[in-house]
Amino acid sequence: MWFPLGQLLGEASQGWKTFFRNHAQVAAIDLFVVPTLSFERLFAFLVLGHGRRQLLWFEVTRHPTAEWLARQITEAFPWASAPAYLVRDNDRAYGHAFRSRVRAMGIRDRPISPRSPWQNPYVERLIGTMRREYVDGMLIFGEAHLRQILSSYATYYNEVSTHLALGKDAPLGRAVQRTGVVVAIPILSGLHHHYVRI
Repeated sequence: MWFPLGQLLGEASQGWKTFFRNHAQVAAIDLFVVPTLSFERLFAFLVLGHGRRQLLWFEVTRHPTAEWLARQITEAFPWASAPAYLVRDNDRAYGHAFRSRVRAMGIRDRPISPRSPWQNPYVERLIGTMRREYVDGMLIFGEAHLRQILSSYATYYNEVSTHLALGKDAPLGRAVQRTGVVVAIPILSGLHHHYVRI
């Protein structure tokens, strides 16, 4: 069963203006596993802002503990930039230290129902797209290599990749180029291209 964001956040029925305002105050987090060439498991942690679907933060570790995840939330939202709500799954890694840090930052923690990834659709879609378009087609050598790959994908995703929900704009916004010759710039090792006018 699918739950609208308002129900997930514990609110009564709302208008569209309230719906969009609430969306801008929500961030979603998730972990996904990436195997390396030596059959080691690495965990990639992502933070996605719902407002403009911007990839706000990522980090890689071999062992995602509650303390490590709490530190990542602090890094992702320094000072007064924390969202009002944080949507996440019920992974055991989000232990007491993580929940305490989120509460201390004034973020309302909203775990989704067990085995219900559709309740966290934006970050789940980002992970699926990231896997299909880039990570699954590469041999990962280790933490530093995966961090480099995620960094290049984050740049592509935030600055180049268009989203229908944003009127075919990128999360960080792009200037409209009306004149000039169209040139294709290969990015992500040539897996994608950025078309610009020069």
